[in-house]
Amino acid sequence: MSVSPIPWWRSFDRGHWRVFAIASLAWLFDCLDQQIFNLARDGAMAELVTDKARLPEFASYTTSVFLIGWAVGGLIFGTLGDRYGRARMLTLTVFCYSIFTGLNAFATTYTMFCVFRLLTGLGIGGVFGLAVALVADAVPDRARAPALGLLQSLSTWGNLAAGLLGMGIGLAAARHLLPFGLRPWQSMFLVGIVPALLCVLIMRRLPEPPKWVEARAQGRLAGVKFGSYAELLGDPKWARNAWLGLLVCCAGIIGLWGIGNFHPTIVGSIIGSHLAGAHLSAPELASRKAYWVSVGLLLQNLGAFCGMMTLAKIAQVKGRRFALALSLLVSFLSTLLVFRYLREVSQMYWMLPIMGFGQLSVFAVYAIYLPELFPTRLRSTGTSFCYNFGRLAAASAPFTLGRLTKSLGGNVEAFRTAGMWISLVLLAGIVVVPFLPETKDQPLPE
Repeated sequence: MSVSPIPWWRSFDRGHWRVFAIASLAWLFDCLDQQIFNLARDGAMAELVTDKARLPEFASYTTSVFLIGWAVGGLIFGTLGDRYGRARMLTLTVFCYSIFTGLNAFATTYTMFCVFRLLTGLGIGGVFGLAVALVADAVPDRARAPALGLLQSLSTWGNLAAGLLGMGIGLAAARHLLPFGLRPWQSMFLVGIVPALLCVLIMRRLPEPPKWVEARAQGRLAGVKFGSYAELLGDPKWARNAWLGLLVCCAGIIGLWGIGNFHPTIVGSIIGSHLAGAHLSAPELASRKAYWVSVGLLLQNLGAFCGMMTLAKIAQVKGRRFALALSLLVSFLSTLLVFRYLREVSQMYWMLPIMGFGQLSVFAVYAIYLPELFPTRLRSTGTSFCYNFGRLAAASAPFTLGRLTKSLGGNVEAFRTAGMWISLVLLAGIVVVPFLPETKDQPLPE
């Protein structure tokens, strides 16, 4: 295939830019919500869990609940997107996670908090598969891979916004400026509802991709089923892609959500030790930790943006499989670096960006690769199956992390050791890659 000297983005008209911008915003705000949870989780647990010695354990359980909701929501909305439209379902998922994010601020018990997280997960789970399928179907073929890589890379801006939000709320709490007696964790959940609701307002008139509209009309005449898991798993070709895609997604998702997104626990312990002699009150110490945990998130996602852009380019030049294997390897090595060697505040400034580069780079490859494995009638279904069904397996990782941490002593050092053991799953993902098809420079399957 010849390479056009014209930049890919010059092939976009106003309609292409509108679809790309709205899909990117939906996923960006989705990631903002995810990171708000990671930042607010420990503060919420400190207030809602009565057995303070088991805080890390119960925090990991809330993540498992969140991932279960995420997986179920992805499977439901993925198939609905193929049947009734990507744009329509995308609007519904954003509205869903916006409402329940706000309600998390009003949780008064651990159980209530978990219920709201489960329902938030339903909406969050649907966004990725719908957004990438929407863009893949809407933009010119030559722009598809770079556009999807950029869409995923821009999601780090949502993570960075969460870090800045957490820093601001931490500083406000330290100066007793939070209104209505709100705790920092409650403030984060309340603020998190606003941008997503604004996104819903501009999504109401988002058109469906002509490619999907045409395929849907032809499918009705021919009696072809859209968004059918029976069709997906009943056809040998699509079933093979689905199961192998699921396995390789499990590795990256477990690496991030089962291990990497718990780095605030390590950062919090470092800050706690650093401030041990400062004789701060419990609320003051909590606000300092909230600030520094947010700094850690900011550093992680600065590296993540660079990692996603780099691996997206490698996927376009060297191929999807090579980029996928490389990103999983870098994710494994960077996780070991942080969980084993991050001990001082000064080390955060370079170790956390490296971990972000590694752990999130794999998701840029997912965004490019997964839609290329399935036909139009199954694109959202197949992508969501791989990306979100994998979260059911990933949901076991935080639970396993909590149980393993408890069995090793229940302290932060035990947590570090448990995380390093679980990170071996990233290497298992590399084993699957050679069995997947290479889709570089290939048209979307139909």
